[in-house]
Formats: sequence, structure tokens, C-alpha cells
Amino acid sequence: MSDIALSIPQARAARPRSAARVLRTVQTVSIFIIALVIVSPLLLLVVASLKDDRFQILADMGSFRAFWVSNPTLSNYAEVGHLSGELAFGRYLINSLIILATTVCSGLIVNSMAGFVLAWGSLRGRGVILSVVIALYVIPQESIIMPLVIMVSRAGISDTFAVQIVPWIASPLYIFLFYQFFTQLPKELLEAAEMDGASFFRAYRSIFLPLSLPALATVSILMGIETWNQYLWPILVTQTDYARPIAVAIATFFGQDSIYWDRAMAASVLMMIPILGLYLAFQRWFVSSFIGSAVKG
Repeated sequence: MSDIALSIPQARAARPRSAARVLRTVQTVSIFIIALVIVSPLLLLVVASLKDDRFQILADMGSFRAFWVSNPTLSNYAEVGHLSGELAFGRYLINSLIILATTVCSGLIVNSMAGFVLAWGSLRGRGVILSVVIALYVIPQESIIMPLVIMVSRAGISDTFAVQIVPWIASPLYIFLFYQFFTQLPKELLEAAEMDGASFFRAYRSIFLPLSLPALATVSILMGIETWNQYLWPILVTQTDYARPIAVAIATFFGQDSIYWDRAMAASVLMMIPILGLYLAFQRWFVSSFIGSAVKG
């Protein structure tokens, strides 16, 4: 009788532990399934880029054979990696890197300076200017793209690197992000710098800019992804292959007569590597910036 009385509380205490164990198992399995769904297109892309038969890639789609390659080869990468010739995707990749590096570096300087002036400058009507900047952000880019095409055509910079860089250096979103970050820093830093004889620009360059690494990392990654994935704008403002980026070049694999899946997959992997490297380079500050924004929000 006493053994039965002791076993009842033990059984009741074991129920929560058993329920918690089941919950953890369900959570682990759910996370694994979600991760598998997210990673599967990337895995399919890499595996397909290692196959040398474009018809076999198409035949494997829709089955588990799409995620397996029996005889991997780098021939597709060798074909698309040339700097000249019919498949000069190495040249397109270099074009994209030039556009990416110039746009991001120029954008960090211009947008951070604009944000700093809006945050701590002595402008008249600063609130109105800030409202206009925010209002410009909500205007769809596609609605102004045709007037912009006419403007760059009249300026004579069509079919150049400049036409893919200059219009996208200043951005309302990134100006606002820098403005928000600078306003969170204490104004006493600026007052102390001015007391030491530093100019407004010197205070920005020597004090505020080094403290804004999370904002610089966030804008670098967001601006880099936006620039790297540009497709419509290069199509509209470039007519030759001289300055076209790799995003436009990949579209040439999808012709009316045939689709070169093997080369398109290899070019897509090559296109993914630089922007992934940019994210890994700024990952620490990028994640801390988002976590800080979430906590403050």
C-alpha cells in the first residue's frame, strides 16, 4: 500500500519532464525541417553546377537525384570563368565587383555624412528635410526609373560604369539609418570635440565615424545586396557587354532555342560567392546592429 502511495507522486512528477522532452524533440525536428527547406535550393544549385550534362540536370529535377552527383566536374566553372570570348563571365564578374565596391564605398561616405549633418548639423528646416528624406524612401523605385533613364541618357553616361554607380550612391533609407544611429550617440562628444578646436567635419571623421561600425556594416551588406542583384536598371541603361554585370549575363543562358542549365548554375554559384564574403566580413557588426535595434525597439 505504501509503495503505491509513493509511486503516484513520482508518476505525476515524471509527466512534466516527459512533456518537456517531447516538446524539445518536436522543436528540434521542426527546426531541422525548416533548415532543410531553406538550404535545399542552395544545395541543388551547387550539385547541379558540378554536373556536365545539362539534359541530365533537367531530368533529375523533381527527384532526390537532383541532390546527388556521381562524377563531379569543374568544367562548367572553367567554361564560364574566361575573361574573354563567347562565355566571358569572368569579365562580367569583374564588372560586378567594380560596381559593387565603388557604389558601397561611395555610399558609405555620402550617406553617413548626410545622416550626421541631419543629426547634429545646424541646418534650418532640418525636420522638414528629414520628412522629405523619409517620404522619398516610400516612393517605389520603378515609378521613377524611366525619368531617370532619360536623365542619364541626356547626361551622356549610358553604357558606362558610372551610370550603374552614381544614381544609387545616395539613398533615403541609408541616410535615415545613419541619422538614427548618430542621434543615439551622446551630443557631449561633439561639444567636447568643438571645445578642443575640432571642426564639425573633423568630429564626424575622427569620432563619430569610428563609433558607427554597426551602422557601416549594416549599410554595407544591405547596399551590397541591392547593388549586386540589380537587373532591370543595367538592362535599361547598357547596350553592350562593356560594363554589364553578371546578373544580366546569366540571363543569356536562357535562350529561345535552348537553356544551358549547367553553365547557368555554375555562374550563379560564382555570383553568390562575393556577396556571401561581404556578409561574412561584416557579420559580427551586422548581427549586433540588428539585435541592438530589436532590443531598443
